[in-house]
Amino acid sequence: MVTEKESSNFLKNLLFLKVFQTFRMAIQPSKLIIAFLAMAVIYVTGWIMDLIFMAVSDSSNGVFSVLWVSASARFHGALEALFTFNLLGVINNFSSYLATVGATFKEHYIYCFIFFVIKLAVISLAGGAICRIAALHSAQGEKPGFTEALRFSTKKFTSFFAAPLAPIGIIIFIGFFIFLLGLVGNIPWIGKPIMVIFMPLALFAGGLIAIILIGTIAGFNLMFPAVAYDNSDCFDAISRSFSYIFAKPWRMGFYTFITLVYGAICYTFIRFFTFLLLLATYCFLQSGILGDNSKLAEIWQEVPTFTQLIAQPNWAELNGLESFAAFLVYILLIAVVVLVTAFVVSFYFSANTIIYSLMRKAVDNTALEEVYTVSETSSTEPVEEKSQEQQSSEPEEEPDLPSSAD
Repeated sequence: MVTEKESSNFLKNLLFLKVFQTFRMAIQPSKLIIAFLAMAVIYVTGWIMDLIFMAVSDSSNGVFSVLWVSASARFHGALEALFTFNLLGVINNFSSYLATVGATFKEHYIYCFIFFVIKLAVISLAGGAICRIAALHSAQGEKPGFTEALRFSTKKFTSFFAAPLAPIGIIIFIGFFIFLLGLVGNIPWIGKPIMVIFMPLALFAGGLIAIILIGTIAGFNLMFPAVAYDNSDCFDAISRSFSYIFAKPWRMGFYTFITLVYGAICYTFIRFFTFLLLLATYCFLQSGILGDNSKLAEIWQEVPTFTQLIAQPNWAELNGLESFAAFLVYILLIAVVVLVTAFVVSFYFSANTIIYSLMRKAVDNTALEEVYTVSETSSTEPVEEKSQEQQSSEPEEEPDLPSSAD
């Protein structure tokens, strides 16, 4: 007969169950505040850049607006496909979004480059802080404060920022030599023979690019947690993520799939909660306004739905005061939607931090409770200094002098 203790030990050995702690970790106020501020900065940056771009190019649609709408549509399309266990549909939605990003980058490469750098910088600070909070919470049950987490991500900003970029730089560096070999092929007479001779090296270089590309795509989720858990630099974070991916790819795939399904359920719950919040607010406001309810319709025109939480007001039909009131209401509604997006960001980094600890346990046999803490380094240095001071303060023994009797 299975005892209660044996059942408890069995559940502890099922490490993937730790993934189901992500929701509770993701809704922590400190993480949501950090994620909300990051998404607000990204949204405001994109909005300002759209205003500048549309003023310069006389375009009716901003680049950020197009990418935001496309990302939202593809995200919800992937969720629907995931709920029906249509993995091909998930991949198609993801590929469609990448195609939109690629086409947008070709047309507006300067805009996209500037926005990408700003977004990566913001995500490095916010994502690093969230991963740090999740690492300490998961490993030791600690919940560091808002400023402490941001202080850590600021200190390790270079590692967070460079970790996703370093593999791209290595790919470009290796690909440059293949490009040079292609240029040599243009030389008359001897170009083609030289290219054929060095073709094996080009194929070897292409294989390295394929390995790095697969490792980067599959292991990107583990780079930030590696820095947060082990205080790694960017190259150590890349090395760890690559080794975990290639050492146990099926285990990584299993953890990722469980997280995707669980995350989709959690997001649906959060979105439904937000829908009820907005709908209840709208209905009670509408019932409190007497008459034809035209005043509410002027500043909040669309009734919230589960698929469309907010809608942009028709500014052309509003006068000056109505436009100002509608603008304030629209900003508040956007803040609610950004908060939902902040939950997704917090869940993403929290879940991947847990997955990193599980993969580290499976590959390196490192205890789940082991995490880098500042006290580990700060506590040893003063001890060493004190011991040196004690050694210098101890009086030296005087040599024995011969006695008078001798």
